[in-house]
Amino acid sequence: MPGEIGIWVFIFGDMLVFGLFFGVFVYERSRSVELFEHAHETMDLTFGAVNTLLLLTGSMFVVLGLNTLRGGASRTGSRMILVTLLCGAGFVLNKYLEYSDKIDAGHTPSVNSFYMYYFVFTGIHLLHLLIGMIGLVIMYRIARKPVLEARDIRNLEAGACYWHLVDLLWIVLFALLYLMR
Repeated sequence: MPGEIGIWVFIFGDMLVFGLFFGVFVYERSRSVELFEHAHETMDLTFGAVNTLLLLTGSMFVVLGLNTLRGGASRTGSRMILVTLLCGAGFVLNKYLEYSDKIDAGHTPSVNSFYMYYFVFTGIHLLHLLIGMIGLVIMYRIARKPVLEARDIRNLEAGACYWHLVDLLWIVLFALLYLMR
């Protein structure tokens, strides 16, 4: 199993909490279908699709970087982690633009339960992403070492696993908020 056992306990716990969030969202949607449908129509699929593309691209580069680092190519591997970090920064910028667009249009958390869930769930996800970016900075520093020890590889794997959690959570949020009809 890649990484340390502690990261897996955290990932599964976090997935359980988000699973509850997703269940609450679907339940509330079933109670207010018309409200959620109307609010859903205001969602800009482009923002969600760009964020999905950024996270999937970042995850691809974290995998490629980790595989390269396992092979001993620290310079190339560290650059791939840096690309993942840039994808995360692109996500933050795009989310800022999306939040600004929603707020400028008068769609704030106080308008209705859809927007409350939208801002709370995407905000919590954004916090996870920012934590993941801190992890990527740590991974980048480890990856730049001239020689990686087994412990370094486990730490890199743990960081990659966390980044994939962020990715997975977004994919579900994207489906619930932007695609679900």
